[in-house]
Amino acid sequence: MTYEAGTPELARLDGYIERVTGSLRDCRSRASFATYAHGLLSDGERKSMEPMAARMCVDPDDDRAMQRGHDRMINLVSRAEWEDAPVRREAVGYALDAIRARGEAVEVCIVDDTGFLKQGKCSPGVHRQYTGSAGKTANCQVAVSLTVASRSTHVLADMELYLPEAWTNDRARCRAAKIPDDVGYRPKWMMALLMIERAKAAGIPLGVVLADSAYGDVREFRAGLMWLGLPYAVGIHSTTTVVPLGLRSCEGSIQVAKLAVLLPKTAFRQVTWRQGSARAMVSRFARRRVRVGDFEQDLLIEWPDGEAKPTAFSLVAIPGKQSTKQMVRILKQRWRTERVYQDAKGELGLDHFEGRSWRGWNHHVTLALCSYAFVVAEQLRFFSLTTRGARWDDPLAPAA
Repeated sequence: MTYEAGTPELARLDGYIERVTGSLRDCRSRASFATYAHGLLSDGERKSMEPMAARMCVDPDDDRAMQRGHDRMINLVSRAEWEDAPVRREAVGYALDAIRARGEAVEVCIVDDTGFLKQGKCSPGVHRQYTGSAGKTANCQVAVSLTVASRSTHVLADMELYLPEAWTNDRARCRAAKIPDDVGYRPKWMMALLMIERAKAAGIPLGVVLADSAYGDVREFRAGLMWLGLPYAVGIHSTTTVVPLGLRSCEGSIQVAKLAVLLPKTAFRQVTWRQGSARAMVSRFARRRVRVGDFEQDLLIEWPDGEAKPTAFSLVAIPGKQSTKQMVRILKQRWRTERVYQDAKGELGLDHFEGRSWRGWNHHVTLALCSYAFVVAEQLRFFSLTTRGARWDDPLAPAA
C-alpha cells in the first residue's frame, strides 16, 4: 500500500521538522536540516551529501547552486554546534504519539549493534572488528542502538558510536577525528545501559528489555537493568552458570548447556511465536527456575527440531505470571532490530555518511533517526491494523 505525497503530507513534514529543530537556535541550521532530511527521504540510492545536494538542487545544471547546497549540508553536520539529544527526543516522541493514537503501547525495547563497512583508518571508531552486518571481522565502524517497539511498529530511539580501545588509547588520533577528550572507552553493554537510562529519564516507555548474549551474558548489564526496575529477556552463552531450583538431579551451580542435557525430552514443548511470510516460526522450549547470583529468574532453553542439542539459552526476569509461550513471543521480538537496520540503511542512508568527524557522524545519525521516525508516523497514519498483508516494502512512499 502506497500513496502519493501532496500538500497535506508535505505540510506534516514541514511541521515535523519545525518541531524537532526547535532546539537549533540558528535559522540557517534549521533550513539546512530541512534540506538534508528531504534528501534522506527522497529517491536515490546514495544518501551521502554530494548526491543529495544534486537531487535537492532546483536546477541540476546550476553548478554554483548545487555547490552552495553541498556546502550548507557540510556545515550542518560537520561544523554546526547543535545538540543531538533534544532533536532525537522530539523525533522519538513524534513517532510515539502516532503509536499511541493507534491504540498501541511500547511492549519491548531492543539493544543491539550494527556495523558500517569502511575503507581507510581515519573515520572515528573504524577498526578491524567483528560485525554481524558482514558476518565476519572487517574494517568497519560499530554502533550500539536502542529500538522501542509496539505490537506492530518499531522505532529507532537512539544510537551511539563504539570506540575500540585502540582508538581511546590514542588521543592524537581521537583529536584528529574531533572526538572530545572526555570521551573514553566504554564497552558496548555500558553504552547500551546508559542509553536505556537516558531514555527512561526522558520519559520514553521501554517495556521489556531484549538483548542477545553479547549483552545478556554480562552480569553488570543485568544488574543495571534490575537497578533501573526494568524487566528483561536476554540471551546468554551456553557456558553461563546457574543454580537450578527444585531439580533433584543437580545441586549447586552448573553450566546451562549441561543443565539442558539433564532435562527429560518431555520438558521441551513446541511453541509457535509468529507466522512468517513462508511458514510459521516454531521451535521447542524448556523452562526452568534458576538462581543467578542473588536473583531468581527463568531460564529458557531452545532446542529446534533437527538439532542434536539445544542451541539457545536466555534469562527472563519479568514480574507476574508468564506462560512459556508468552515468554517466547516476547523474547523473539529481537528480530525487529534487524528490520530497523535494513530499513534505515537501505532506505534512509544511515550508513552512507562519508565524513571523518565525530560530530558529523552523530549529526548524520540524528537526521537519519528523525527521518525514520517521520516515516513510522506516516506508515501508522495510512496502514490500519486490520489491513491484511500490509507490509513496509516501500517505507519512503509516504514521503517521496
